[in-house]
Amino acid sequence: MFKLFPIEGNISSPKGFFCDGVNVGMRDGYDGDVSFIRSSSLCDVSSIFTTNRFQASPIVHYNRYEDNFKTNFLLINAKNANAMTGAKGVEDIDTIFANLNQIEVTNPIMSSTGVIGYRLNIDKISSAFDKFDFNAKNHNKISRAIMTTDSFAKEIAYDVVLEDGESFKIGAICKGAGMINPAMATMLCFITTDANIPKDDMNELLRESVDESFNKISVDGDTSTNDTVMILANRESGTYNKDAFREALNKITFELAMMILRDGEGANKLVSFEVKGAKSIEDAQKASRLLSNSLLVKTALFGEDPNWGRIASTIGASGIECSEESLEIYYDNLLIYSDEFRELDKEREDKAYKIMKQDSFKVVCDIGLGEHSYISYGCDLSYEYVKINAEYRT
Repeated sequence: MFKLFPIEGNISSPKGFFCDGVNVGMRDGYDGDVSFIRSSSLCDVSSIFTTNRFQASPIVHYNRYEDNFKTNFLLINAKNANAMTGAKGVEDIDTIFANLNQIEVTNPIMSSTGVIGYRLNIDKISSAFDKFDFNAKNHNKISRAIMTTDSFAKEIAYDVVLEDGESFKIGAICKGAGMINPAMATMLCFITTDANIPKDDMNELLRESVDESFNKISVDGDTSTNDTVMILANRESGTYNKDAFREALNKITFELAMMILRDGEGANKLVSFEVKGAKSIEDAQKASRLLSNSLLVKTALFGEDPNWGRIASTIGASGIECSEESLEIYYDNLLIYSDEFRELDKEREDKAYKIMKQDSFKVVCDIGLGEHSYISYGCDLSYEYVKINAEYRT
């Protein structure tokens, strides 16, 4: 038995973790553009990275370390992704860490977000080391310093109290609003914990958690070069329970994933796409993800148009086994298509329109051929999305 209690402080809540964010002049109008996470003791690390074949230099740098390495320092910069910069991009990371002489670090990690194709400004990023308070817990600053097109900071933390009164904490921050695809989405997410968790459990539970959260959301179907989800565990609480950690981690990653969707560049609606009654889980997953990615479906959501034809067309184009005679489509609990009701009458269309006016609702597609189901999450695609991404570098 255990209980989860929301707490302030995100990644600085667990024992022994510190963070700060500063502005070194790489961008204007933000609280910061370079930030860090530090632990007073060495941490095990578990990470999942982008499926993009052109992985950014920070990921290449990370993968040079031996398996099961430990670290006590993570540096993050915004504005520049340090992607497609070749061997020089990795060398630049080494140079930056060579300039860090204010504290002792072991196997330092770097993470970057921003524009692809430009090398890091070593002098500006290194200047952050003289500005940081390495013993601070400025969680509000770091959560904003990692933002790109985000409109709000995304942070969360829980105190996990076990039945015997022992407890551990887990906190997280993330950024993400565009280039979100159900291939771990496009985002950075950093999770800290003082739980005494075994490394094997870290790897297992992180994969489970990502599959049920970040791998189920789509804003625009694009996958970036820098996607990162990372857990740092310093074990300073001395306490651990696998079931409790699993629930806390799943809750954190799912809530952050929903924050990303709600912040989808110009998005107004959060919609779940449930495909059920499929012959296989692979069929259900494929159709559900295509629905969450479809530009025609997304624009219909934005226009609040209850046109079930775009839903049906996407399912038919998915290649899964399906039949128009067995298919049923619902908006929330309202049946809008079946073999018996192929055309929307005015009463049902009016009801569907009211549902689509909501900020959040569900689309349920019953294939009617099996017992398997899968849920993905998506948002609408608005004029603002085009504006934001057309002006991304300006």
